Amino acid sequence: MKKIKILQTIRQGKVGGGETHVLELCTHLDKSKYEPVVLSFTDGEMIGELQKRNIRTKVIHTETAFDRKIWKQVTAFVKEEKFDIIHAHGTRACSNSFWSAKKANLPLIYTVHGWSFHDNQNFIVKKLRHFSEAFLTAKATKTICVSVSNQDEGKRIFNLKRSQVVYNTINTEKFNPDKQYVNLRNDLGIAVDKIVVGYIVRFTVQKDPLTMVKAMRKIVEQNKNVVLLAIGEGPLKEDAVALTKELGIENNVVFQPFRRDIPEILHAIDIYCLPSLWEGLPIGVLEAMSMQKSVVATPVNGTKELIRHNETGVLVAPQSPQKLSNAILRLAKDKELRTRLATKAKDFVRNHFYMQNMVDKVQDIYEGVV
Repeated sequence: MKKIKILQTIRQGKVGGGETHVLELCTHLDKSKYEPVVLSFTDGEMIGELQKRNIRTKVIHTETAFDRKIWKQVTAFVKEEKFDIIHAHGTRACSNSFWSAKKANLPLIYTVHGWSFHDNQNFIVKKLRHFSEAFLTAKATKTICVSVSNQDEGKRIFNLKRSQVVYNTINTEKFNPDKQYVNLRNDLGIAVDKIVVGYIVRFTVQKDPLTMVKAMRKIVEQNKNVVLLAIGEGPLKEDAVALTKELGIENNVVFQPFRRDIPEILHAIDIYCLPSLWEGLPIGVLEAMSMQKSVVATPVNGTKELIRHNETGVLVAPQSPQKLSNAILRLAKDKELRTRLATKAKDFVRNHFYMQNMVDKVQDIYEGVV
């Protein structure tokens, strides 16, 4: 039987939430039925990881949405490889894939890993993003939303049609708290008696690193035993480092570059923190919950579908250093509360967000569109 050949397009080759989703989806697809190939619009660590897993890749470089200059290259690749489906992940990938799907007369699936519009944009930019998302979802044969919140938002703003919710999931065997891990605290120079808050992100406006640093200043004023482990890169990292020095809390903040050993890092921390301004469905939160860590996050989009306040984690208002610091201080002081929330979080992820469930639903969609 001929395999269904699927082109998975993604905006970048760096490892982020959407990229991790593509990596795991391609890895776990039934290879007796499906042949995934990944087209990334920048190079990066994910490309090497896909190749290690024997998944074919191609890079056509652009960092721009609706970049007409590359559409002919994408279309030529699509026709040369004779794909059966194009599955675009994220706005930039879809905006540079829909034309090729039309030219090759192929079904287009668009997975929305969070809409490109959000409240932090000015009125004109936000309206343009509304229009572009309405346009792309209209071109898609099927739109996959990774949270009910995103689907509801699309329906409310531009009458989203032909959509289905398929939650992001993670590899719970990889993120398993019962496995043996190396002691990273020794390597990072963090004492065993410290309470470690993990902040593992791309340093962007979305992840609000400056609020995280300001909250740490308030935390240190009351509890010098708390340490922030801030891991990742991005355009706001230098600002975050500079603010840490300006506030005089360098001894309580450990900055690290992007790292691949996320299970080991999560094992080393006590509290996971994600004060985002918007999200699709944050894979980092799922990973922390699976590793049985207490989570402090903001009630945005898909995050509030994962965190039930004071049950599977703690929710605080966005852009509030005071409320963020209060929540972290509360968990730092109360080990019993941390343990209770962490246990509930792990059980919740294990029961509802296991990998094969997501893969089966996506495979059903593939079968439906062909």
